[in-house]
Amino acid sequence: MARHFPSLDLLEGFEAAARHLSFTKAGEELYLTQSAVSRQIKDLEDQLGMPLFHRRHRALTLTEAGQQFYAATAQVLTTMRTATSRLRAQSGRKTLSLTTTNSFAALWLIPRLAGFTRTHPDVEVKITAETRVQDLERDGLDIAIRHGPPALAGPNAIRLFGERVFPVCSPKLIKKVPLAEPADLKNHCLLQYSDPDGRHPWLNWKTWLEVAGIGDLRPASTLSFSGYEQIIPAAVAGHGVALGRSPLLKDLIAAKELVAPFKSSADPARAYFAILSKNAAGRPAAVDFVEWLKEEAKR
Repeated sequence: MARHFPSLDLLEGFEAAARHLSFTKAGEELYLTQSAVSRQIKDLEDQLGMPLFHRRHRALTLTEAGQQFYAATAQVLTTMRTATSRLRAQSGRKTLSLTTTNSFAALWLIPRLAGFTRTHPDVEVKITAETRVQDLERDGLDIAIRHGPPALAGPNAIRLFGERVFPVCSPKLIKKVPLAEPADLKNHCLLQYSDPDGRHPWLNWKTWLEVAGIGDLRPASTLSFSGYEQIIPAAVAGHGVALGRSPLLKDLIAAKELVAPFKSSADPARAYFAILSKNAAGRPAAVDFVEWLKEEAKR
């Protein structure tokens, strides 16, 4: 009977490729190369005896057979993930899977996580940090911490805190090159978040400078980074001025590793929200973790 069913790896690769209509994006999700996903799809098509995708130049579409197989595969994988989560809960294994962004995990969550694990030593917390927004039910995850406007958070989202954006730098830096007013930024290197698709305009220096009324300012130089969690260590090291985000940098400012030279700040009307999956809503470990998040947010 086993010969009549494709392996789970092939099904996961196909489901991801069909959902994204991209072998490259499927590979990024599954931590595989584009060629590895392509080989998986070819193996699956050989086993089934028919093509599942139309491969065109810079385009990938499902065949009629592929559409039918995708509907069944997605349903099966979702059922398996849900059943696995329930069985683990019944067996007494207390695992908690969480998804959030790289910057939130590195700058806010992980430095505080010991506070939760100290009071819940029997709960294993698994963190997936990436920019991709994951589907909690489909991907078998318990909690998401997401950043965005309230309208996109969903009716059951729990607001943790808002966010302000303001310049920060090392105190050693402004001892060398004064930074008494925003216009002085022309003498500094600005640490820039690389955002070619314009998805995060509130983290762009151009936006902040325009709000401050100095949109025509030209800095001494710029350094660009692909991740916000890379920018802050560079600022702490004195390589330039970054756009800080509260409360992500609260601890670094309190420790005087960073200073905020100006009182003004831009409010991008966005906030951080905790979202529980349907399967995790009644689990004590998940409920306790969200309560811990809320308490930490109050601090």
